[in-house]
Amino acid sequence: MSSNVSKSRDKQSLHYIIYSGIAGGFAGCVAKTVVAPLDRVKILFQASNPDFQKYAGSWSGAFRAGHEIFNSQGVRGLFQGHSMTLLRVFPYAAIKFMAYDQILMPTREQETNFRRFAAGSISGTLSVFFTYPLEVIRVRMAFHTRTTGQHNNHLALYQTLHQMYHERALEPQSIATSSKSGAVPVASKQFLNQFPILKFYRGFTATIIGMIPYAGVSFLSWGYLRARFIPEGDKNSKATPLADLTIGAVSGAVAQTASYPFEVIRRRMQVGGITRPDRWLRWGETISSIWKASGWRGFYVGLTIGYLKVVPMTAVSFAVWQGGKRILGV
Repeated sequence: MSSNVSKSRDKQSLHYIIYSGIAGGFAGCVAKTVVAPLDRVKILFQASNPDFQKYAGSWSGAFRAGHEIFNSQGVRGLFQGHSMTLLRVFPYAAIKFMAYDQILMPTREQETNFRRFAAGSISGTLSVFFTYPLEVIRVRMAFHTRTTGQHNNHLALYQTLHQMYHERALEPQSIATSSKSGAVPVASKQFLNQFPILKFYRGFTATIIGMIPYAGVSFLSWGYLRARFIPEGDKNSKATPLADLTIGAVSGAVAQTASYPFEVIRRRMQVGGITRPDRWLRWGETISSIWKASGWRGFYVGLTIGYLKVVPMTAVSFAVWQGGKRILGV
C-alpha cells in the first residue's frame, strides 16, 4: 500500500506519468465535447466560409449560424468533424498536461512565473508537433458545408483524407494569373506535389508560433492564480472543482486574447488547400489578405465565439484534469 502511495506522489514515476496523461487526455475530450458546436461555427468564421460570413462579427451571429447549421444538417452538423477532434485531442491533451506537470514542472516549490510560461509553451509545442495532421483534417471536415455524404463520419473522414492527399495545382492559366499578382506558386506547387504529406501540415508554423503565447499564458495564469489563491499547505484554502473551474476560465480568457490573431492566420492557412490548392500559403500573403479585407479587425474575427468557446473549454479542461488526478490518486 505504501509503495503505491509513494509511486502516486512521485512525479517522475511511470505510474504518475501514465495516470496524469490519462486524466489530461480525458479532460481534453470532455472539454472539446462541451464546446463542439461553437468550435464548428468559429472555424467557419475564421476560415471565411462564404456561406457564413454574413453572420460573422456579432454575438447573435454565432447563434444564428448555429441555428442554420442545425436546420440544414441537424445535430450531426453541429458536431461535424468532432470524431476527428476527439481522436486528436486525447493524445494532444495527454501530452500537454503530462509534459507540463510531470516533466517540465517537477515540484510546486520550483515554480516561477517564467518557468510556468516556458513549461506551458514547451508542453503545448510538443503536443502540437505530434498531433498536428489530425488537427488539419479536423478543420477541413468542419469547414465543409455543402459536401455530400458528410453525415457518415467514416465516409467524411475518407473523403477529406483523399481530397487533401490528392490536391493538385491549379491549371496553368490560373497559375499565370497568380504569378502576375506577385505570387510565386510554381516552386511551392512542385514542393507540395512531390511531398504530399506536407499538405497535412498547412499552417504548422503559425500554429507553433501561436501556441507559444496561448499555452504559455494559459499555464502561467493557471499556476499563478492557484499559487495566489490556493497556496500549498494552507488548510483554509483547499482546491475544489469550483475553484478549478474559475481559475481555468480566467486562464482561458487571458490566453485567448493574447494569441487570437495567430489562430485566425493558421485557420486561413489550414484551409489553403481549398481556397488556394496551387501552393503553400505564406505568412506574408495570408496576413496581407486579412488586412486588406478587414483591417486589424480581421485578426479578431470570431473572437466573441472564441471567448464563448475557450473560457468554458479551458475551465472544464483544467477542472476535469485535476479531478481525474484526484480520482486516480495522483
